[in-house]
Amino acid sequence: MRQALRRVAVLAAIALAGPVGAAPALPALGVEGDGVTVSGISSGGYMAVQFQVAFSRIVKGAGVLAAGPYECAEGSVAKALTRCMAPNRLAPPPTVADSVARVDARARAGQIDAPAGLAEDRAWVLSGGADRTVERPVVDALVAFYRHWLPATSVAYVRLDDAAHGLSAGHGMISVSDAQANACATSEPPFINRCGNFDAAGELLRFLLGPLQARGDARAGRLDAFDQRPFVSGLAADAGLAEEGLVYVPDACRAGGCRLHVAFHGCRQNLDQVGRRFAEGAGYAEWAATNRLVVLFPQTVTRNGWAWGSWRWVVNPKGCWDWWGYSGADYATRTGPQMAAVRRMIARLAEAPGR
Repeated sequence: MRQALRRVAVLAAIALAGPVGAAPALPALGVEGDGVTVSGISSGGYMAVQFQVAFSRIVKGAGVLAAGPYECAEGSVAKALTRCMAPNRLAPPPTVADSVARVDARARAGQIDAPAGLAEDRAWVLSGGADRTVERPVVDALVAFYRHWLPATSVAYVRLDDAAHGLSAGHGMISVSDAQANACATSEPPFINRCGNFDAAGELLRFLLGPLQARGDARAGRLDAFDQRPFVSGLAADAGLAEEGLVYVPDACRAGGCRLHVAFHGCRQNLDQVGRRFAEGAGYAEWAATNRLVVLFPQTVTRNGWAWGSWRWVVNPKGCWDWWGYSGADYATRTGPQMAAVRRMIARLAEAPGR
């Protein structure tokens, strides 16, 4: 009997302690939860757009590299691959009227915040002249979408296509922080490129947040792993999310009162495939360190069919964010599995420190 009771006690202790090897919990840091900014590259750019639109009450700006307008794919892989990446005469990018109608319909159904919340936002958009993954007309459509909702002065459109000066950018995050970044025109893993002294993270953060202190040393903070599973309804892998995410916290932000930026990696840039390369090399931490800015790096998971413990068939072999519907029909709304999980992460970071 005593032995049985001891077993029960041990099992209870294990259950209370959480899964063996689990990352630490995401800390409560008292960030400003209603003035969030977001950014992303490629699928992360699409995620940034749909997160901004769906949660326009709390998101105040987005930086987008190589992506198109809200719900461009309309839940279709075929549309994602054509009009949202490589459009043609038979599959052109969505018009402003198409995109506005989609946003209005989602808002009327109560699936996203009212688009009036976008009116005071800012949007910084980049397209590379050598980007053949998400072509220029798609990004043009995004800029036109933003200009419908935002004042002209609140939209910045950067086109890195000056081949004569070596700035014809390929498909990637443009960074000065990664010592082994690809050449500017490259469109290959890890999709982090060096284009002279162009610093995409710094440029977009300055436009979204206003004047900033000079970039500093990322060692004035810490990049930590955290457990993403508590923020997901059901199995994380079924939502296309990894068990662990990353968060960069400047030392000055441990006591609270800092702003929050959410940075969405692109396809083939998650922890599975490049480790911490995106979080450490994209250039956000150096700006966050000197500007009281916490940076959340949520993470997807690579999935190609079945997964251990799952009954769902999910195909996402490149670890992309869901901008075409692989996690469910509500992927671009507030209740989409990935959208809701990231929103819960933000709520946790906004809780008072020590909770």
